[in-house]
Amino acid sequence: MKSIFFDRDGVINEERGTYTFLRNEFIILPNVLDTFLRLKEMGFKLIVITNQAGISKGLYTREQMVDCHDYLQEKAAYLIDDFYYAPMHPDFSESLSRKPNSLMFERACSKHTIDPSQSFMVGDKESDLIPAKKMGMTSILLGRKNTRYADYFIDDISELVSLAQV
Repeated sequence: MKSIFFDRDGVINEERGTYTFLRNEFIILPNVLDTFLRLKEMGFKLIVITNQAGISKGLYTREQMVDCHDYLQEKAAYLIDDFYYAPMHPDFSESLSRKPNSLMFERACSKHTIDPSQSFMVGDKESDLIPAKKMGMTSILLGRKNTRYADYFIDDISELVSLAQV
C-alpha cells in the first residue's frame, strides 16, 4: 500500500509561532483539502504524523489536540486514514516516537500495511524528513530551506499531486 505522510503544523494548518490546540485557531492552509481529495482518488492512504510537545509541557491536553484533529477530519470529509502524535518534549522525557525518530512511521506502516518505498513524507522542517529518509520514503520539503534530506522541494501543497504521479 502506498501512503503520503504529512507533518501537521506548517504543512496542513497555519504555523502560528505558538502551539495550535484550539479548534477556532486551527486554520487549514489553502489547497490542502483539495489535495487530500486528489491524492485519495490516486489510491494513497493519508497519514498525519505530528510532534505535540505542548501536551507534556502542560500547555494543552490530549483532548484539545484530538478536537483539532476531529475538526480537520470533518473539513477533509474524513479522508485522513490515521493520526499519530508524540506528546513528549526532550526537556521532559525521551521518546522514540518524537520526530526525528521513526517509531510513529513504523507503527503506521505496520498497522496500514504501507510500503515505505512507495510512500512520501511532506514536512516543513528537516526533522520531519529524517525519519522518512531512514525508512526509504521519498521526502518532500514544503518551502525552500536548504536540507540534504529533501528529495523534492515544493512551494504549495497542491504540487504533491504531480509529484505523486511519477
